Amino acid sequence: MTPGSNIPLSAARVTVDVAAPVRLDVSSLLLTADGKVRSDDDFIFYNQPNGPGVTYRGGGGSAPDAIVVDTAAIPPGIEKIVVTASPDAAGQTFQGIEPTATIRNAADNSVLASFTPPQLGTETALVIVEIYLRNGAWKARAVGQGYANGLAGIATDFGVSVEEPAPAPVAPPQPAAAPPQPTLQTPVTPPAPPMATPPPPAHAPGAGKINLDKGRVSLQKNQTVSLVKGGRPLLSSVKMGLGWEPAYRGKDIDLDASVIAYGPQRNHVDSCYFGKLQIVGGAIRHSGDNLTGEGGGDDEVITVDLGQLPQEVTGLVFTVNSFSGQKFTEVAKAYCRLLDGTTGEELVRFDLTSAEPQTGVMMAKLIKQFSGEWEMTAMGDFVKSRTVRGMVKPAAQAL
Repeated sequence: MTPGSNIPLSAARVTVDVAAPVRLDVSSLLLTADGKVRSDDDFIFYNQPNGPGVTYRGGGGSAPDAIVVDTAAIPPGIEKIVVTASPDAAGQTFQGIEPTATIRNAADNSVLASFTPPQLGTETALVIVEIYLRNGAWKARAVGQGYANGLAGIATDFGVSVEEPAPAPVAPPQPAAAPPQPTLQTPVTPPAPPMATPPPPAHAPGAGKINLDKGRVSLQKNQTVSLVKGGRPLLSSVKMGLGWEPAYRGKDIDLDASVIAYGPQRNHVDSCYFGKLQIVGGAIRHSGDNLTGEGGGDDEVITVDLGQLPQEVTGLVFTVNSFSGQKFTEVAKAYCRLLDGTTGEELVRFDLTSAEPQTGVMMAKLIKQFSGEWEMTAMGDFVKSRTVRGMVKPAAQAL
């Protein structure tokens, strides 16, 4: 497609993925006839991944992020869904980086169209394509409109209240006699006034991630650490130690730690647990089952030789399940910690500070990035499942 061109959508449910040589934050906004969102709930991104008829799907660094649009589920009054992209690195522009949006039939993944915006320069965010309603039929249009003030500029322009730390000053909108062109640097429409009670996002899109330069890191839920030090990958082998104690003295509890391996399309490769102590050629190994949770230190340990993992493994989700059916409200001091597999040094720790009456919890995930480095994200998401088998689907969705 070329800027401004459009196609009729031959499928009711489509996926728009946006790929580039660097990690991108991809998001979407649902717009009414006046070109504004109805509320902040119509801004769909990684911290708010679900909206009416629109879903954000993260690629985990090994595949492009995507927006899935089910036109049959779009609510009345919404006439346009715009798909946006911005570099994940704070302040990075699209200069020399050509993102490509690919529109696919979500049913069979067949390509309907693709679009690469031309002549990009100082833009730090793009409205790259839009799905819109015209005379009762849904179409897709190539846009490529650039903004110099990041994803926050796009969101604000369409009526979303965005709170970002230390925003960079932005030049005032330039008057234009003609409709916006694909290389426009700032939006021509004045920003909409803030909404009455905007819910602040958990963290601003594109915020930088922490690394191990300052030593051991304690994570909070949904926080991510890059396993690099001094700008270089640090580890070839890691150990994930998982531990817990009974919440009531004298009452043993049998929990099972596992790790689920996934491929670039979030496809399930294999699961390592007490009944299968080695997977993927021995690159992932389990220490064996702990039946009580008693005693100090890690109850179960899973060793991962990152350098020996096959190319098909790009994501790992570490889980804990209660096979006997006891709920996590009966567990105390559950945690996971990442160790240097060679020296045993503790690098990252995540303490589970809250519990739900469920039998499974996703503790953490390791995701391989385009650059080859790995990132660990604390999860702490509870699931109704007594075995690792029941964790495979929700863990894939969480990647």
